[in-house]
Amino acid sequence: MKEIIVEVAKEVTDVLRNINEDQALKLAAELGKANRIFVTGEGRSGLMGKAFAMRLMHGGFEVYVTGETITPTIEKGDLLIAITGSGTTSGLVQYTETAAGAGARTAVVTTNSDAPILDKCDTYVLVPAATKRRNAGEPETIQPLGNQFDQSVHLFLDAVVIQVVGGDQEEMAARHANLE
Repeated sequence: MKEIIVEVAKEVTDVLRNINEDQALKLAAELGKANRIFVTGEGRSGLMGKAFAMRLMHGGFEVYVTGETITPTIEKGDLLIAITGSGTTSGLVQYTETAAGAGARTAVVTTNSDAPILDKCDTYVLVPAATKRRNAGEPETIQPLGNQFDQSVHLFLDAVVIQVVGGDQEEMAARHANLE
């Protein structure tokens, strides 16, 4: 078991080391400029997006997750961040088109440098991880499906929050849920 844990940690560390810093800093800058932030993703990518949205809220951002009943209309000055390993998820491509049509800025976090969604986005971050499709050029992994991408995205987006917000534990804790 210990060998598996160490290998998973090594894989994720290797992926994170290979994320382009300029792309990451551009995403962080987009967050800082946005009036409101909307996060979207499907499946486990969507779960990573919800974790990211929660941390952004703790950091003082006005943030929404698409598909929730309280998510308002996206508008000019807002930012949509789509998380998609493949970059081909049709619903996310449509969300990106809709957001751009409303005048919002758009960003995507993906593994696929040829993804059609990239043509619709103002900025992107390529996370060089394996996905469930095991496309050519993706790294080797002992993990099933898109685990390597999901884990890497989670840690990467936590790092983005630290870049933008800093690590003020007291301020973030003050925004943490108290109905639990």
